[in-house]
Amino acid sequence: MAQSTFVIVGASLAGAKAAEALRGQGFDGRIVLIGDEQEPPYERPPLSKGYLQGKQEREKIFVHPPEWYAEQRVDLRLGRTVDAIDRDRRVVTVSGGDQAGLDEIGYDKLLLTTGASPRRLPVPGADLDGVFYLRSVGDCERIRQVFQTASRVVFVGGGWIGLETAAAARQAGVAATVVEADELPLLRVLGPRIASVFADLHRENGVDLRLGAQVTEIVGERGRATGVRLADGTRIDGDAVVVGVGITPNIRLAAEAGLKVGNGIVVDASLRTGDPDVYAAGDVANAYHPVLGKHIRVEHWANALNQPQAAARSMLGEPVAYDRIPYFFTDQYDLGMEYAGYAEPGQYDDVVVRGDLARREFIAFWLADGRVLAGMNVNIWDVIGQIQGLIRSGAQVDRDRLADPDVPLDQLTAGG
Repeated sequence: MAQSTFVIVGASLAGAKAAEALRGQGFDGRIVLIGDEQEPPYERPPLSKGYLQGKQEREKIFVHPPEWYAEQRVDLRLGRTVDAIDRDRRVVTVSGGDQAGLDEIGYDKLLLTTGASPRRLPVPGADLDGVFYLRSVGDCERIRQVFQTASRVVFVGGGWIGLETAAAARQAGVAATVVEADELPLLRVLGPRIASVFADLHRENGVDLRLGAQVTEIVGERGRATGVRLADGTRIDGDAVVVGVGITPNIRLAAEAGLKVGNGIVVDASLRTGDPDVYAAGDVANAYHPVLGKHIRVEHWANALNQPQAAARSMLGEPVAYDRIPYFFTDQYDLGMEYAGYAEPGQYDDVVVRGDLARREFIAFWLADGRVLAGMNVNIWDVIGQIQGLIRSGAQVDRDRLADPDVPLDQLTAGG
């Protein structure tokens, strides 16, 4: 009997963890892991946190040591691009690397962990030198170099990446201006009450927040960015411009192969596409979540870390449903935060806070019809499991008891 070949497209955290999980589940066939970067798989949170700040060593960002891939018989092909998937023949076409022309690799099962790409800023001057996006380790290292030489940097976008990179700039002694189109940073994610906490945090640390402002041009001299111009004509000078205005899932391969796409690659709870031999995981997967009862696409580290384990089991024919509650974290200045759940704008009707917003020691809960959709603990620890339990239960909670720090979180559901 011929040995099975499992191909993973995307040498990312999700791709590497899928290879690890396949070996851990006893798969003894061939694993081919293909990535378009020259670096072996690495984790992305350090790129806007510890590694960007110079607090984390480079070798610590990688998912596995270099020798792991050979030891585990994972055929790691870096600097290669998968150009097409032929589902009828069950082959992927690969270009790049040392070989001339195209290479075809057959598969029995195919996992797409193609991730996402930074959304580009569609304004004049966007192609100038000195305009940076943060997605790859190379991006991070270039921005680190900027922080060592620049006196002031403009950040376009007040989301998580924009705020984390601005915090890193301030900690490096660089003046930072954040330009955000909404009236508050993180407004769509957190709502006005909690978003104000982050606005105040950054102002206290010297960040110049320009809110309700639209960048219409990146200005420059001699081919290099020297700042931005706003819709009202205001010019903000900077030695560099860092853009963080969201990411777009890399769906081209799947779409051209005739797989269903829509805000990512659409998969079921077992992470399988409409083709029983093709799966997707990580940032690119728009997966049905059995607890939340709908398809969601999660752009966070914990998803890329854990979802591939379910994908590997599914590829091996085991019945599986990925139902972990979405989770992410951030560290900015002296604020540490964990967030669990999924509360999109317009989906919640109440925000309840227990603790002290002014001291930035609190837990916030987003509710709909008295049920907890999401929770965020700020500078309060060892509660994330209880928050996830509230979300998973789907039970209605008493608002006053939820806001009372003296009521244990695990006593809020029925019978508590």
